[in-house]
Amino acid sequence: MNNEVHGMEQNVVHAKLNKPEAIVFDMDGTLFQTESLLLPAYHKMFDILREEGLYVGPTPPEERILGCLGMLLADIWKNVMPEADEAVHRRADELLLQLEIEGLEAGGTLLYPQVVETLTALKERGVKLFVASNGLKDYIHSIVVVHELKELFEGLYSAGGQGTATKTELLRILLDNHGISSAWMVGDRSSDVQAGKGNGQTVIGCAYAGFGRQDELKGSDVIITSFAELVDLYDNAAFSE
Repeated sequence: MNNEVHGMEQNVVHAKLNKPEAIVFDMDGTLFQTESLLLPAYHKMFDILREEGLYVGPTPPEERILGCLGMLLADIWKNVMPEADEAVHRRADELLLQLEIEGLEAGGTLLYPQVVETLTALKERGVKLFVASNGLKDYIHSIVVVHELKELFEGLYSAGGQGTATKTELLRILLDNHGISSAWMVGDRSSDVQAGKGNGQTVIGCAYAGFGRQDELKGSDVIITSFAELVDLYDNAAFSE
């Protein structure tokens, strides 16, 4: 993956960027080290499903859910446990949210390096900062509160909160609600690339989480390998004419 990333960097790092009014961030794999919270909750969830008689057999491999990060929950369960019925999938929604919020409140979860410092620096430069995630509303809110990011963001948008079926639709609502014409969409999955491009915006692909396929970020304007690179990208971007 590294060779692929570096090759892609060479192709896109010189892309001419304009300073945006807003920067919109995905959450999992972009700001938040999801596996620090998800994997313990994932194993506990399957223990409970087995206890309740809703699931039989071993817990599916961790790689299966890590490979689904960025998807809507309904699609995640179709990939993780396709043999289970809709009622089991909905119970899994409830349990995972409950366990993740408990895990967040217990402490020990992690943001990526330099996230707080980078967001603070961008906000100080006058950029409006937002979150747009396919996650559930309470999950996104809990991460922001526990990691003391709330004051940095103008708004938190989630598929669960807005009832959207795609990240493209979610970003469109965000841009319309705030009257934003120029934004950078920052994320680690193909859904983030599609959302940015589908709304005519610049896409910054994040290649440091390692969950996605090699072609996940194809179509990004720039690919970064550490979150802190965003400050230099912004400082070196041109003012819109």
